[in-house]
Formats: sequence, C-alpha cells, structure tokens
Amino acid sequence: MSNPHLGPPTAARLEPRRNELVFRSATLAERTFLTPSYVRLRLEGPDLRGFDSPGADDHIRVFFPAGPVDDVRSAPSREYTPVDWDAGSGRLDIDIALHGAGVGSRWAQDAPIGAPVGVGGPRGSMVLVGRPDAWLLAGDETAVPAIRRFTSAMDDDAVGRIAVEVPDAAHDLAVHAPPGVEIVHLHRGTRPAGEELADWLDALDVEERPVGCVFGFVAAEQSIVRAGRALLLDRWTGDPGATVVKGYWKRGTAEYHAPH
Repeated sequence: MSNPHLGPPTAARLEPRRNELVFRSATLAERTFLTPSYVRLRLEGPDLRGFDSPGADDHIRVFFPAGPVDDVRSAPSREYTPVDWDAGSGRLDIDIALHGAGVGSRWAQDAPIGAPVGVGGPRGSMVLVGRPDAWLLAGDETAVPAIRRFTSAMDDDAVGRIAVEVPDAAHDLAVHAPPGVEIVHLHRGTRPAGEELADWLDALDVEERPVGCVFGFVAAEQSIVRAGRALLLDRWTGDPGATVVKGYWKRGTAEYHAPH
C-alpha cells in the first residue's frame, strides 16, 4: 500500500507509447569488453536504418543464430536495452552482462565478427514526460544501460542518487551524471546477486526522501522487487506513475525476461 502522506501526484510521469513492431537483420561489427564480464556489441546493417527506442527502459529482442539459418527469427533470443544507435547509418550498440553459459553470453563472447543477428522491437515504450525534482536509480550490471539512458536525460541541475551493484571493483561500470547526483558502487563479493543492493535500498529512511517529485527506477535480479517497491511505493514516491521496479533476470531461469 502506498503512503497516503506523500502528497499530490508527481510532475513527471511515465507515458506508454506503442511502436511499430519491426524485425531487422544485422551483423556483428565490433566487440568491446568494458569489464571482464561485460561486453558491448556493435551491430550494423541497412535494416537498422530508422531504428528508434523512445524509452530509457526499452527492451529489444535479439536473436542469436549458431550458424547460417534460413530464418534468423527461429534462433534463440534474449532481451536487452539498446544503449546507443544511429538510425541514419544503421548502427546499434547493446551491452551484455556475461552470466555464464546463457545463449546471449556465449554469442557475445564467441560469435565471429560478421556473424548474423536479428533485432525485434521495441514493441512498446514507457517514456518519461516532465522533469523530476529528484532521481533514485538503482540496479545491477544488467540495469546499467537503462540507468545510463536515464542519466542522459538529466539536466545540469539534477539531484538524486544512483546505486550500481557489481561483483567487485574490477567490474565497476562508469555512470556519468550531473554533480548533484550521488553515485555509489556496491560490491556484492560472494553474496547472491541483489542482496547488497536490497540492503542499500532498505537502509534509505523516509527522512532521506528528497522534496518534490522523485522518479524511481530499480532493476536487478528478481528478488530486488520487494525491496524496491517497499522503498519507492511505500516510503518515497507513493506513485506508480513515476516508479519502475523490475526483476530483469531470475536466478536459475535462463528463459526469464523482465516484464515490460
């Protein structure tokens, strides 16, 4: 239940946008390791001209053929957030956290340059409209693309907090934000993914809530949902229209995809 004492509806809200569902073929053009277990893939091809992703938390479905196939859409697929793209030249960048033996992880590490790949979507977007008075962004490495896209929408006077959970300092992922936004890297060590982030969220007291409209985004392993909702809906924003809390992946379930 949301807190009835948090005041009127927020000035910034998420608005749904339906996109034309398009399937695009491309090839792997470049692979860059940002950390030992985090890789950026550059996909290129004429089908990617005109690609757009209006929402910072958008998901596209990426299809990973193991070799030449008649229909790329029959290949195994996973969902990712677009990082950057050039609709004019036909270029799309995605980041992949390497979670062991998953199909996306294997392809991201091993596929040869020039390998075929398919991209579908995004089918729908949630677009942030208006200016939050403050931001709370938190997630593990899988949420960093969305967090970076949210920070790119901040103006120079933005204030707030960002927390990113990763295994250790060698896996820190840079997030750039205005000076008024505090950025914390949480190192989980041997703890299960999400626990360090959940503790950080639980430790934020209602007295620390910024004044005004707080936009909140929390995404990590599925277990983060309880702590994220408890903070954002019960203690802070109180408004689902300015709140995103998602399990981006589920421990032990390779086929799980975040709802969107």
